[in-house]
Amino acid sequence: MKTSSGPFEKVKSFLRLSRLRSGPAAVSLAALLAVIVVVVGNMNRGGILGDMGEFEAGKVAEQDVTAQESFSYVDEDATALRREAQERLVPAVFRFSQEADRKMREDWSAFAAFSDDLAGRDLSAEAAKRSVQAEYPGRFSGEVLDVWFLSPVSFAEYGGGVMDALLERGIFALSELELEPYNPDIVELLSTNGSRTERETVPRGDIVTLKTAGEQARSLASGGNFPPLFAAVAADMLLPFLRENVFFSIEDTRQRVAETLVRVEPVIRHIERGKRVIKKGFIITEENMRELRELDTARSGWDPRGVAGRVMLLLLLYVFLVFFCRQKMDGRSLSDQELYLVAAIVSLYFILAVFVSRFSFDTIPVSVILPTALAVMLPAILVTPQLALFLAMVLPLGAFLAGSFDMPSYIFALVSAVAASCALKGAQKRMDLVRAGVIIAAVNIAAAVIIILGRRSGPASWPPFLFWAGFNGLASGMLVLGFLPPLEQILNAATPFRLMELSDLNAPILKRLFTAAPGTHGHSIMVANLAEAACQDIGANPLLARVGAYYHDIGKMEQPEYFVENQTVYNKHDDTPPRLSATVIRSHVKLGVEKARSLALPRQVIDIIAEHHGNSVISWFYNKALKQEIQVNMEDFTYPGNPPRSRESAVVMLADVTEAAVRTLSKPTAAKMEKFIQELFTAKVEHGQLAECELTFRDLEIIKKAFVRVLAGHYHSRIEYPKQAKETPRSGEGPS
Repeated sequence: MKTSSGPFEKVKSFLRLSRLRSGPAAVSLAALLAVIVVVVGNMNRGGILGDMGEFEAGKVAEQDVTAQESFSYVDEDATALRREAQERLVPAVFRFSQEADRKMREDWSAFAAFSDDLAGRDLSAEAAKRSVQAEYPGRFSGEVLDVWFLSPVSFAEYGGGVMDALLERGIFALSELELEPYNPDIVELLSTNGSRTERETVPRGDIVTLKTAGEQARSLASGGNFPPLFAAVAADMLLPFLRENVFFSIEDTRQRVAETLVRVEPVIRHIERGKRVIKKGFIITEENMRELRELDTARSGWDPRGVAGRVMLLLLLYVFLVFFCRQKMDGRSLSDQELYLVAAIVSLYFILAVFVSRFSFDTIPVSVILPTALAVMLPAILVTPQLALFLAMVLPLGAFLAGSFDMPSYIFALVSAVAASCALKGAQKRMDLVRAGVIIAAVNIAAAVIIILGRRSGPASWPPFLFWAGFNGLASGMLVLGFLPPLEQILNAATPFRLMELSDLNAPILKRLFTAAPGTHGHSIMVANLAEAACQDIGANPLLARVGAYYHDIGKMEQPEYFVENQTVYNKHDDTPPRLSATVIRSHVKLGVEKARSLALPRQVIDIIAEHHGNSVISWFYNKALKQEIQVNMEDFTYPGNPPRSRESAVVMLADVTEAAVRTLSKPTAAKMEKFIQELFTAKVEHGQLAECELTFRDLEIIKKAFVRVLAGHYHSRIEYPKQAKETPRSGEGPS
């Protein structure tokens, strides 16, 4: 159970920006940057670009264009070519592998010790050769071993020296495909010497690979102070032990490329005052057009103060939006997919507002063309109405601050958005979206009338304005019908419409539950009645609770006979070890989650299935195991889930344990059930099963009364006789 935090704690939470999840933070920042770029670009409309239609590469210029002032600009194409050339000159970076070195040296040392041991046994050359072939089958030819063992001196030390020289030089693991984007002449070799990293430039022609390692070994043996017999067999003896010990490092190479690109200077072009950028009578080239555009930018009179002010307003609006989206709504935090949806809707709305504002409508505000209601209805259905109402305020205001809306456009968009956020209240069928579209259309027409009267417009402006205002609302309702199904699947959202479809007891999975486990089916329906009534009373989502309760025990279909509600006379747990019984009981949670995922149930419903037992202990079998075994691990008797994190999930947990336990009461009365349910709730609180949800003690009292009301109606009221013995759950029959 959560305690409410004060304003100071909320401010501290807001300031802890590090808590922002990286994915949504990156997407929202990218969306903000896209909006700022489009808004700022829309502000820069002027200069000679308005007349650019008469200038085109390949055509003859009809007038001169002269630079009135000297200016410089970055030649992006030339800079890109310079960066590409510098990048291709970066050498690929390789690193020594000390582990590979160590393994090769150990393998050679082991072989050398083995061969020296054979030589010390006074064996014949033939016996020694057979021993090597038995220990190292297929590695050496008989001729090489003959030379090795017939020599009067040991070659082991010589071989170690040649191997050391080879490994110090490095045997490269070379892939031409990997090296193709980098310097074709050299590579860079990194080696670690203590705490210091040493760099060495190696020509590609000097690189040793496994293909050339034998030749290099033969060259080293022939050129050194080694016996001729050893030089003859050195390559054949060492090759079976040689492996690559120098490997391409993509991380170091990328860092090297990044360091190089940082140092690349942009190509600056200078245009002096008085230079004719375009010459009349001459063919206009691409270079002329590039200079013309840069000249236009320099002459456009762009006011940085106005740009800075508008960007700061958008940033402030963005901060408010981030702060709001980080708050819990309906007792939960928004998922990453929901945050992505919000970022997409906000950025697309602002960008569309900018582009629509470029067109001139004499009698109609530009916001009449934008489906503002659609941008509000989708979050209202897919996320939460709280977010929709907030966006209804933010979206028109943002477009107004960005300069896309004038005051009439802002008023129309605001009224339409607020109407959209309210029109969906109580909607449970998809056809309710059409009804919402009609309501929005009516509100839009009313807003249009107010704007027309405020403008004192003439009669000719009424018909088009009223038509498009009404069409805006109807079109928004229709478009929601089209966008909603794919978005429901993408977000796996528990919308009211999808929950209504899932609450149909004729669904194949629920019919299968009725056939396979009729007791569980009846138990689930009763839990759904309890959870729905309680959620209605505490202001939670009753439809989500009902659907979650219907599906919370679908994992019991695999072995229904192990659960008490499906048993008649024989209890299978009587002949089953308690540890095995607990394993079967625990498994229904995991099986239920797997079935729910295969059915593509909404995430909130899957959470209810996973959390409806929390991480509580199956006490009956745990206590039974304590009596039979010396050492008992409590984790073997603990459910694998987490405590409920939403109010609906917590209510289903309480309804589940209440329905199962109350069935064990003899002659249940309202007073007896109220006392008994209070004990069950207290146990859940004491065991920490409600520590992560938003339920308060007041909510628990309301839930208890709702449970008693529903159960009393189910079991009917009975007279409680004096001195009636206190009843306890028959936990020996196994948990439900």
